[in-house]
Amino acid sequence: MSETPLLSAVALQKTFTVSAQSRSTRLLVALDHVSLHLSSGETLGIAGESGCGKSTLAKIMAALLTPDGGSVLYKGAPLGQLGENERKAFRRKTQMIFQDPFSSLNPRMRIGDSISEPLKIAGMPVPLQRAELTRIMAAVGLQSGDADRFPDEFSGGQRQRIGIARALAASPEILIADEPVSSLDISIQAQIINILLQMKRDFALSMMIVSHNLLILRHICDRIIIMYLGVVVECGPASELFRRCRHPYTEALIAAIPGLHVSSVSRSELLRDDLPSALSIPPGCRFHPRCRHAVDLCRREVPGLVEYAGGHTAACHLSDRLYG
Repeated sequence: MSETPLLSAVALQKTFTVSAQSRSTRLLVALDHVSLHLSSGETLGIAGESGCGKSTLAKIMAALLTPDGGSVLYKGAPLGQLGENERKAFRRKTQMIFQDPFSSLNPRMRIGDSISEPLKIAGMPVPLQRAELTRIMAAVGLQSGDADRFPDEFSGGQRQRIGIARALAASPEILIADEPVSSLDISIQAQIINILLQMKRDFALSMMIVSHNLLILRHICDRIIIMYLGVVVECGPASELFRRCRHPYTEALIAAIPGLHVSSVSRSELLRDDLPSALSIPPGCRFHPRCRHAVDLCRREVPGLVEYAGGHTAACHLSDRLYG
């Protein structure tokens, strides 16, 4: 990579303390030495089943959570070494879109005031605020008259538009979206995805999209990272990942997409049992208890990420044998 990434993570670690019924505590491993980068103008997808650490990663990248180890770098500078003014600038330039936009909106504020809040904080004159509010609302498909309504008067899809509008009002460089369409009907999902694509073009944004839906990520992302139990198991260009994945877990996720028929093997054959608990990480390759190809080496040794052509990486002892 020739230029410094806009946003990157280096060996991020995060655990949570969980109380058991016996009043003892255990550690849940959410992230284990996760590294990634987001280039300027890029859309990066983060995929995996629920419980793989995707949302935790997104919140750390947006500085909403603090990692236990490792660091997040903004334009090459660790966030922990930024001065107060620089940290404030980073928080403004990096905006988060949540799965449930209603929970991030003040139910007592009219949505025009909610969207305009970043403009007021930035000290924009009131006449300019009104003009900018109208422009942003139009960009996400909201009517100017909607500004005087309250969040509970809108549908889920409309509230997600409000969430996107509020994020855009801060004039961000980076949008981090955590499952932005998973709670919406399929027809509404398509509308929100198209809005995100349009926003990327119109506002020159870099985006990180967290989703369990690989088909959505293939449509919207330049690259996709596959996570499993707190680690990255594969990463590559979106088109290449679907054309020639290099990890059995990725193969199983793709095989599970209805109507795609990219594999002659069913998902049930590719993916045994349910996701293990992050409270009890399997030894060796974390995926080996569910992998039909697993051998003794997989049960004993943790595979490292190996780089292949085209910036494609995978962590699988058997990748060359299985995928050539």
